[in-house]
Amino acid sequence: METITYNALEKKVLSYTPFDVHKLRRAYIYASKYHQDQKRASGEPYIIHPVNVAYILAMMNADVDTVIAGLLHDVVEDTESSLEEIEKKFNKTIRSLVDGVTKMTKFSSSNKKELTASNIRKIVVSLVRDPRIIIIKLVDRLHNMRTLEYKSLEKQQEKALETLEIYVPLAYYIGASKIKDELENISFRYLKPSLYGDISKQRDDLIKETTNLLNDTLVKVVGLLKKNGVKVKLEIRYKDTYSIYKKIITNHKFETIHDIICIKVLTKNIKDCYLALMYIHEIYTPINNYFKDYIAKPKTNMYKSLHTTVFGPDNRLIQFQIRTFDMERVAIYGLTSYWFKYKNNACIEMQKDLENNFQFFKSLKELDSTILDNIEFLTRIKQELFSSNIYVYTTSGEVIELPNGATVLDFAYKIHTDVGNNMVAAIVNNEAVSFDYVLENQDRVRIITDPNAYVPKEEWLNSVITTKAKNKITEYMKENQEKEDKNTKN
Repeated sequence: METITYNALEKKVLSYTPFDVHKLRRAYIYASKYHQDQKRASGEPYIIHPVNVAYILAMMNADVDTVIAGLLHDVVEDTESSLEEIEKKFNKTIRSLVDGVTKMTKFSSSNKKELTASNIRKIVVSLVRDPRIIIIKLVDRLHNMRTLEYKSLEKQQEKALETLEIYVPLAYYIGASKIKDELENISFRYLKPSLYGDISKQRDDLIKETTNLLNDTLVKVVGLLKKNGVKVKLEIRYKDTYSIYKKIITNHKFETIHDIICIKVLTKNIKDCYLALMYIHEIYTPINNYFKDYIAKPKTNMYKSLHTTVFGPDNRLIQFQIRTFDMERVAIYGLTSYWFKYKNNACIEMQKDLENNFQFFKSLKELDSTILDNIEFLTRIKQELFSSNIYVYTTSGEVIELPNGATVLDFAYKIHTDVGNNMVAAIVNNEAVSFDYVLENQDRVRIITDPNAYVPKEEWLNSVITTKAKNKITEYMKENQEKEDKNTKN
């Protein structure tokens, strides 16, 4: 792996923003001073790691305070530096960012499990305060995973598993697919090296086998679209190894996975996306079951694109992903794409978008406000946020994200507390269902309410799995009991 120098970092930051170079240099000197006697497991000077973290952040056009926090992210945790000193030498924002990514290793705890849960909670909940903290931590983990070869086998597998359970879902939720995909594949390589090798070989063989065919396809599609006045940029992409593995373990065979081969079609505007779709369907027969319009209905992490799988040349299944250049940037970088668009106001826009448009953000705040125990909190976020999720629809077509195993009651409380408390019936896919009906992907759900009904009931607690639903049912019953006791006394 290429070693990134401070000069390369400075040059990269200067390429996208004017800034106080002396401030960045002071941060580098400060970090170098405190890490000067430390070595990485590879034997290299420790300062290489924070410089690489800062450089990856700069590759995302991160604001200068975030880049500096990347340089300083380990000094408080691993050296005698202090947050007070960082604030004095730099500013409050940098102190806050460094504090956010600093593990609580300096605090006494005889329980390693509790300490681990506390640290993870601190990182996850930092989204509520400043999403840049999560981004720095993801980049920190990314560079550590890239250099995991120097750790023991036990440590490799421990870090790989933790990455899949915690950091990959976080990257997904903020839409940072570039980071997510790399974290997944590195983790997979360390956890299941033999299987990783087998699938990678199949993938490599497919690439060699189809390269010429796909290049011919690009020429044909570009020619057709250009002829009809649709300007596009086309890119060939193959599904990554871990994503293929996830399909295989759900009883798919390699050769039947419909989206291993993908052609990305990038346009300037939404109108051209739909025009490109129309013309592609003129020459290649689509498979209707695999058409998705994520422009009209974006994913819950704000991903937008048209997906269509067609019978391509030689009856090869090819997926076309059609989106604008702006959508492509969001698809790759997620929230971090705001640095490209909003420059110095990016953090404000990130926070605003998180609060208004990201469903998991509200669920995270709910869990954080109701669960005090750190180990229980970690268990619940793994079960409710970081496990396999399902996506169901309201009657108006809104997509609702729920943990796998959620019922119509969980759905009702996700919509609103009053909807859950006043629910008297549920209709799924035009059929009446019981309150404990377990929802499946793409179900259409209608909740019927009656404000005069005597609900919730205690047995409802056996029909929900989400923390919010359980808390609201318990809260309602407690308040109702208090009212009854008060009436009895009167």
